[in-house]
Amino acid sequence: MKNTTLKLCGMSCASCARNVEKVISSVNGVKKCIVNFGAELTTVEYDPKKTDVTAIQQAIEKAGYSAYPLQEQNPTAEHLEAEKIRQSKETNELTRKVIIASALSGIIVIGSIPMMTGLHVPFIPMWLHDPWLQLILTIPIQFWCGFSFYNNAWKALKHRTATMDTLVVLGTSVAFIYSLFPTFFSSFFISQGFKPDVYYEAAAVIITLILVGRLLENRAKTQTGEAIRKLIGLQAKTARLIRKGQEIDIPIEEVQIGDIILVRPGEKIPVDGEVIDGTSSVDESMVTGESIPIKKQPGDEVIGATINKTGSFKFQAKRVGKDTVIAQIVKLVQQAQGSKAPIQRLADSVTEWFVPAVIVIALLTFIVWFNVIGNLSLALITTVGVLIIACPCALGLATPTSIMVGTGKGAEHGILIKGAESLELAHKIKTIVLDKTGTITEGKPTVTDFITIDGTANNNEIKLLQLAASLERNSEHPIAEAVVRYAQTQNVNTQNVETENFASLTGSGVQGIVDKHLIQIGTQIWMEELSIKTKVLEKEKERLEYLGKTVICIAVDGHIKGIMGISDAVKPTSSQAIKALQKLSLEVVMLTGDNYRTATTIAREVGIKCVLAEVRPEQKADTIKKLQNKGKIVAMVGDGINDAPALAQADVGIAIGTGTDIAIAASDITLISGDLQGVVTAIQLSKATIRNIRQNLFFAFIYNVAGIPIAAGILFPIFGWLLNPIIAGAAMAFSSVSVLTNALRLRNFCPKVIV
Repeated sequence: MKNTTLKLCGMSCASCARNVEKVISSVNGVKKCIVNFGAELTTVEYDPKKTDVTAIQQAIEKAGYSAYPLQEQNPTAEHLEAEKIRQSKETNELTRKVIIASALSGIIVIGSIPMMTGLHVPFIPMWLHDPWLQLILTIPIQFWCGFSFYNNAWKALKHRTATMDTLVVLGTSVAFIYSLFPTFFSSFFISQGFKPDVYYEAAAVIITLILVGRLLENRAKTQTGEAIRKLIGLQAKTARLIRKGQEIDIPIEEVQIGDIILVRPGEKIPVDGEVIDGTSSVDESMVTGESIPIKKQPGDEVIGATINKTGSFKFQAKRVGKDTVIAQIVKLVQQAQGSKAPIQRLADSVTEWFVPAVIVIALLTFIVWFNVIGNLSLALITTVGVLIIACPCALGLATPTSIMVGTGKGAEHGILIKGAESLELAHKIKTIVLDKTGTITEGKPTVTDFITIDGTANNNEIKLLQLAASLERNSEHPIAEAVVRYAQTQNVNTQNVETENFASLTGSGVQGIVDKHLIQIGTQIWMEELSIKTKVLEKEKERLEYLGKTVICIAVDGHIKGIMGISDAVKPTSSQAIKALQKLSLEVVMLTGDNYRTATTIAREVGIKCVLAEVRPEQKADTIKKLQNKGKIVAMVGDGINDAPALAQADVGIAIGTGTDIAIAASDITLISGDLQGVVTAIQLSKATIRNIRQNLFFAFIYNVAGIPIAAGILFPIFGWLLNPIIAGAAMAFSSVSVLTNALRLRNFCPKVIV
C-alpha cells in the first residue's frame, strides 16, 4: 500500500468534501480516503498495483473538482511562494467580486428601502425604485459574481448530489426569477390582487454576503496553514560548500550527501549532518523548542534550518532533501492537518443528509405558507430564508480548522502529532507509562564501577575489560558504547582482538568468541538461565543496585568473572514533568527491563510510585495490553527499538525524538527535544484543541437548529417576526466566520507551568 496527500481545489462546503471522499473511495484500489475540508487536503491510501495518483486525480476532476499532489521532495521557499501566489489569485478574484457586488447591491438596497419599509423616503430618487434598473444592476451580481455558485451546483447535479452551492443557487434564483414576473407583468399582478414587489435586493445581497463570508474564510484558512509556511520558511536557501579547497555557494537543492559545508556565525545550517571541524553553539529552538543553544563539536549532529550562533565549523552532509529533519517535520504536520478526528464523524454524518433535508424543508415551508395563508410573498420570503440560512459550512469547518491550528501549534513547541485521532485521544489519557533509559534518564550510560572476582592480580582486570570491550564493540546498544568508552579511558586496546559468532539477545545481553574464549555479558536473569552462578558477586551487585546503578555480569567460558556498575543520569526536567503529570490526575508508571532495585531507586528520585521492572522487550506490549484491559486509556513514552511494540500497542504512543527511528515510526506523537515536559504540553494542547472543537460544534449546531425554524417563519404567528432573506445570508456568513475565528484563538495557546 502507498499513501499520497493531494491538495484539493473547488470545494465550497462540507458537502463537497463528503462528495470528494465518496468519489475517491469508489476508485478501484483505494483502501482508505480522508478529505479535510478546512485544510483542503485529502490523504489517500491505495494499492499501486490497481491504481495510481493520476487515476485518483481524474476521478476527482470528473466529479467537478481538481487536485494536485503536494510536493514530495524537499519543500522549498519557491514552492511556498508558488502556493502563496495561487492563494493570492483566489483572494484577489474574490475581493474584486466582493467590491463590485457590494457597490451594485448597495444601490439596489437603497432603491428598495421604500418597498421593504412601506415608507416614502424623500431623499431617494424615484428612478432608483424602478424594477428595471434593479434588474439591470442585479444581473452582473447574479451571473458574474455568483457564477461559481452556478458552476459548482451544476457539477453537483450532474453527479446527483447537492451542496451548499445548490442551496445558494436555489434561494437566489427563486428570488430573482420570481422578481422577473412583477417586472415584466406588473399590471397582471395588480389585477390579481398581488403587490408587484420584487426581491432583486435579496438575491443581490445574499450573493454579496456569501462572497464576503468566503473571502473571510479564505483569509482565515491561510492563517491556519501558517505553521507549514513558517516551517518551510526556516530553511536556508543556499549552502557554502568546500570543494578542492575553494568555497562556493550553491542552492540548497543541489547539496549532496557527503558534501563538506562551512557555516559561519549567524548563518542557518542548510542540511542535516555531522560536525567534522570546529566548535560552536547552535540555536535549535525552531526545531526542538529548546531555547538554550546547544554546544557542537566534532562528532555531534547538526540539524538543517537551525542557526549557528558563535563559532564557525565544517560539517559533512548526512541527510538532504526530503530526508532532512525539517522536511520530515513538514511532512508529518501536513499529514496531521489532513487527517480527521473521530469527533468529526458526527458532523460528517449530519452534512451527508443536510442539504437534501433543507431542500425538502424549504418546499414544505413554501407549500404550508402558500396554502394556509395564501400569501405568495410570505411563502417566497420564508422559502428563500430557509435555503440561505441552512449552511453546513460551519459544521464542516468546526473540527478541521481546530486540528490544523492545534497540530501547527504543537510543531512550534517541538511536538509532532501524526494524526488528528492522536491529538483527540491524548486528552483522555488516564495512565502514562514511561520507559526508564533515554526517557526518564539521559540515555547516555557511563561505567562507574568495574569489579572482578580476582581483583587486579596478574592484570586479570585489564584482560577481562579487553575481552568485554572487544565483544561490546560489535553492539550499538548504549550500554555497549559505555563499556567501550570506559575501556578507552583505561587505555585498553581492543582493535587487534578478533571476535567471532557475535550474537545480541534483545533485553538479555550479548555473546561471542573473543580470543578463543566464550564471552557472555548481560543481566543476572540471563546468566541464571544459562546456569551461570552469580552469587560470588551478589553483595557487590546489591550495593551497586541500591545506589541506582544498572549492573551487568561478565562471564568467561561459562563462569562469572566480573560485574560492571553503570549509571545513567536522570534528566534535569524529568522530576518536574512527572510531578506535573501527576497533578493532572494521571497515573504515572515506570516500565523497564532493568532490575527492580535499580528501577525503584530511580523511581524514588523522580517521584514515581508504580514500578514495573525486569520486563523484557517482548513483554512490554503485553504489559500495556493488561493496563488497557482494566479500562484505562494508556500512553506509552519510550525511545528505543525495544519500545516500538509497546508504543504501537498503547492508545497513544509518544516517542522521544532523540531516540531511534523505529520508535518514532511506531509512535503517534514525537517529542523532538526529548524532554518529558513535552508530554505535559501535548496533553494540555489536546485538551485545548478538543475544547475548541466542542465550542465550534456547539456554535454550528445551535446556529442551524435555531436558524432554520426561524427562517421558516415559526415565530411569525406568535410575534409577527419574519426573517428577511438578507439577514439569513448575513447570519450564514457569520456562522462560518465565527467558527474560523474561534479556531484561530488556538494560535494563542501557551502551555501552563504546573508547579
